Amino acid sequence: MSTTPQSPASLAPYGAWASPISAAMVAAGATPLSSLALGADGDIYWLAGRASEAGRQTLQRRHGARTDEITPLPLNVRSRVHEYGGGAYAVHGHTVYFSHFADNRLYRRAGDAEAEPITSANCQRYADFVVDAARSRLIAVREQHAATPASPGTPHPQPGNTLCAVGFDGSETVLASGHDFYSSPRLSPNGRMLAWLTWDHPRMPWQGTELWQAAVLDDGTLGTAMLVAGGAEESVGQPEWAPDGRLYFVSDRSGFWNLYRHSDGGAVAVCPMAAEFATPHWTFGNAMYGFTSAAEIVCSYIEQGVSRLARLDIESGRLAAIANPYEEIRELRVGSGSGASFLALLGGSPTIPLELARIDLSNGELEVLAHSIADTPALGYLSVPKSISYASANGRTSHAFFYPPANQDMRAQGVDTPGSKPPVIVISHGGPTGMTVNTLKLATQYWTSRGFGVLDVNYGGSTGFGRAYRDALKGQWGVVDVEDCIAGAQYLVRHGMADGDRLIIRGGSAGGLTTLCALTFHDVFKLGASYYGVSDLKGLDQDSHKFESHYNEYLIAPAPHAEALYQARSPINHTARLSRPMIFFQGLDDKVVPPQQSEAMVRALKERGVPVAYVPLEGEGHGFRKAENIIRTLEAELYFYQRMFGLHDAAAPAPVEIHNL
Repeated sequence: MSTTPQSPASLAPYGAWASPISAAMVAAGATPLSSLALGADGDIYWLAGRASEAGRQTLQRRHGARTDEITPLPLNVRSRVHEYGGGAYAVHGHTVYFSHFADNRLYRRAGDAEAEPITSANCQRYADFVVDAARSRLIAVREQHAATPASPGTPHPQPGNTLCAVGFDGSETVLASGHDFYSSPRLSPNGRMLAWLTWDHPRMPWQGTELWQAAVLDDGTLGTAMLVAGGAEESVGQPEWAPDGRLYFVSDRSGFWNLYRHSDGGAVAVCPMAAEFATPHWTFGNAMYGFTSAAEIVCSYIEQGVSRLARLDIESGRLAAIANPYEEIRELRVGSGSGASFLALLGGSPTIPLELARIDLSNGELEVLAHSIADTPALGYLSVPKSISYASANGRTSHAFFYPPANQDMRAQGVDTPGSKPPVIVISHGGPTGMTVNTLKLATQYWTSRGFGVLDVNYGGSTGFGRAYRDALKGQWGVVDVEDCIAGAQYLVRHGMADGDRLIIRGGSAGGLTTLCALTFHDVFKLGASYYGVSDLKGLDQDSHKFESHYNEYLIAPAPHAEALYQARSPINHTARLSRPMIFFQGLDDKVVPPQQSEAMVRALKERGVPVAYVPLEGEGHGFRKAENIIRTLEAELYFYQRMFGLHDAAAPAPVEIHNL
């Protein structure tokens, strides 16, 4: 954490403060860290994003005190199975196997040798692979796409998903098929059993999945599969084998994602509690627990949106806290090296950006191995959030993190005059089945250090609060999420923490729908920003990829009941009611929310004379990776807000054109 000498504060209106946290710092300073794995000799592997290299993901290895890049340019370790990917590599000893984004082929790199392809160029994608060394193969989720694109006006054929063995010689054998989706193949310690997950349309994995196991036969195929747990209304995830060969998993049958052990008598709850030991299965390969022995688990769990870390004695079910500075633990792995057990985790807190840490479980010593932000701004420029809960519609209690304006160099001008309360940006997270966390993000501090407050909302439907809260959005997308964002903004106004005439709402993807609905159907927010947001629910169904192609049946309603609700809740059908200025950001390669969703809204607002700005980005998909585009979007969004509130520098060049000013 850097320190800066403090000088007398300058006066400026909220929203117009000078800040050392630039858009370039946000873009260059954040290195996405993800996908932990362990190798031989206590080596720790992870993926690091490179915004300056068009968002490329490269595999890193910590060996002793040295960090090595395993996949230099042009290699890009990334999978697009289910479009969201994850699980893009596996490690065995000193050999890594990975999916290369450019051609979707599997590659192998043994030691210091050059990476070489295993599979041929085809229309297949692979993810979530496990190494079956005894049989010289990987076991992976395979997604088979059509060889030729659909003709105009013809629906895209959905890819086929299977569980597949990929030999080190490139041969492929289907091990399991017949379900719409597969995930989490896990080999038992002796290699004789395989566990995996499946689910089928119209369910999403946080609605209902099934856990299976089968013997691996002498010829490498699978014996008769046996259902272990799960069903249409039970979400099961994270299957793992203990060192003694017993199968563990996470299930929400109690109302929370808790840990269970499979036994002949059925599932045994290991540590029942009102906490979440899992997160929604958007990507492959995530883990929140691991084994130090057959008698002990090290785990992370979420209580009221905040992560905890503990040892779990399996026999007694007792938890013993592990001291650590983090309030978000994104994933973890448990291993051994130099005769001692250790824990590798990705964690963060309100004053610690996401980082990779190693904790020695014998003495609790913590060593930081990688930072997502190399040089964190001084504490005086950082806003530390307050966790708040407040009343929302229909007796519901909602949750959020509020970040007040903070900048050691600045003080608000005119504290007793109109505008003496800060403008507040309300953020609705994406998903919508997901959650926001309080880990330090420069993208949030960019706003708070300029005199904006930020309210980051975990609306009804968010994870981290149990299944009942998660299911609050069932059939209510565009309603409950909007109500909770509005209630949060009004809570701040009532308590003197926000200017009711300068409330902003912004969101990306599913949060973009929340933003558009709040501005179209309500009159609380004055401005809005949509990042690749959903405006047409019916169009989303027509354009969506396989993984989410039935998601709206959960969020809205099954057909044919959905038609009227689509019409009622899609902002594109009610542009006559939208009179608030908006700015839209859209990746032109987005396959999740296609560009026409944003472009249709922009056209409608232009035609109605409502101030609107549009920033299309070539080469970007669902989420922006390139540094120059992150800079461009932040600077355009700041200018838009300041221009609309009369806070802009009239002499400075405009970074984006605003129509209908």
